[in-house]
Amino acid sequence: MARQDQVLLLEPQHELKFRGPFSDVVNTTLKLANPTDRNVCFKVKTTAPRRYCVRPNSGVIDAGTSINVSVMLQPFDYDPNEKSKHKFMVQSMLAPPEMTDMEGVWKEAKPEELMDSKLRCVFELPAENEKTHHDLDANKMMSSNLLKSESSTLSMKSMSSTLDDGEVKKIMEECKRLQMEAQRLREENKQIREDDGLRMRKSNVMSSQHSSHSMVKEEGLSLRTVALIVLFFVVGVIIGKLVL
Repeated sequence: MARQDQVLLLEPQHELKFRGPFSDVVNTTLKLANPTDRNVCFKVKTTAPRRYCVRPNSGVIDAGTSINVSVMLQPFDYDPNEKSKHKFMVQSMLAPPEMTDMEGVWKEAKPEELMDSKLRCVFELPAENEKTHHDLDANKMMSSNLLKSESSTLSMKSMSSTLDDGEVKKIMEECKRLQMEAQRLREENKQIREDDGLRMRKSNVMSSQHSSHSMVKEEGLSLRTVALIVLFFVVGVIIGKLVL
C-alpha cells in the first residue's frame, strides 16, 4: 500500500536557506502547521546531524495549530564551489487516541501510516556590496544606541536641575550637617591623639627619673664598698706591722 500524502503544511515547502557568513551559527525557521482535526506526531531528521541543531526535533502538533522548528547550522568553512548535499525530512503520522508513549507509537507504526516531506539545504553568501550595506546598518544602529544613551544621561541631568527650592534647601542643609559632623569627629580624634601623646611623655619622664635614681643609688653603694675595702686593707697593714 502506498504511503499517505503529507497532512502537515510546511513553510518553506522545498528548501531551507541559510545565509552566510558561516563563521557563526546561522538559524532558519521551519513552520509546521496541522490543518486537520486530529493531533499529528512529527519528527525532523537530517542527513548531517552533526552539522545542525534542531529544536524541537520531534513532538505532537495539536489539531488546528502550528509550531516553529528552529534549525541552526553550526559554523564551518564555506566553499562556494562545493554544492550542498544536506537534506531534511519531516516525518509525520496521525496520533492515536489517548497516546501515552510517543516512542512506542513510532516503533509500532506501519509503513503505510507514515507521511514524509523532504527539503534540501541551500547556502547563500551575501555579495560584497550587501555585506558593506549590512556593516553600515550595524554602524548606524550602534550610533543610534549611543545617541539614545547620551540623551538619557542629559534627561537625568535636566531632571536633577528641576528640583524645587525646598528640596535643594534640604539637600544643602543635610550636606552642611554632614560636614559639621565630620569636622567634630576630626577634632575629637585630634584631641585623643594629643592626650595619648601627653600620657606617653609623662610616662617616659617618670621612667627616666626612676632609672636615674636607681643609678645614683647603685653608684653610692659601689663607692661605699670600695671605701670599706680600702679601710680594711689599711687596718690590716697597720696591724701586721705592729705584730712584726
